Amino acid sequence: MAKTPPPCNASSIWCAPAPKVFDRPMDSPALLLLNKPFRVLTQFTSEDGKATLRDFVHAPGMRPAGRLDYDSEGLVLLTDSGALQTKLADPRWKQEKTYFVQVEGEINDDALAQLRRGVKLNDGVTLPAGAERMDEPEWLWPRDPPIRFRKAIPTSWLKLTIREGRNRQVRRMTAAVNLPTLRLIRWSVGPWTLQGLAPGESRAIDPKEIAAFMKPAAGSTRSSGRRR
Repeated sequence: MAKTPPPCNASSIWCAPAPKVFDRPMDSPALLLLNKPFRVLTQFTSEDGKATLRDFVHAPGMRPAGRLDYDSEGLVLLTDSGALQTKLADPRWKQEKTYFVQVEGEINDDALAQLRRGVKLNDGVTLPAGAERMDEPEWLWPRDPPIRFRKAIPTSWLKLTIREGRNRQVRRMTAAVNLPTLRLIRWSVGPWTLQGLAPGESRAIDPKEIAAFMKPAAGSTRSSGRRR
């Protein structure tokens, strides 16, 4: 049985709403944005009691477009459309994904240059990434449990934009430039962002937005169709 999110009470750092029931449109692809909390599986079932997407949203027939690690937070996209899922998650489309990353250490210009050129991982060199320093987001929610604070070791924030989807890629990229990841939040996928979503919250995308996103590639994705 999946782990139940913490109830809403005065002592909670954050509390998840009851699972939201999502009614899909019948005549067009559906897309749902969800802010996945820390230590939640990007799937609807669990064999070991870990929390899953089912604890936050009830959307039969919809599946995640891509993955987000159990120990990462932020934007997960759910859809019932095979064509939309392919365009969002398939590396051939190279959809940009932006992450806000808290790292251990000070971010120097050499590390940024390496990330922008592409870094060598055990499965090959990454594509050039967008990389820049940033301040900790003012809107950021506390994490439970929090990041361990060590007075002698500073932390920094990095905005990293990639167009690939390798396993634990962002964590491996920052480690390759000697900046171990402490906290990882996915801010955006393609044109959609986490804007306005607290942990565990979700919202549906207007079908017109989906149609506009799919239109440039309609001819090449039409055959994939909608999931049944």
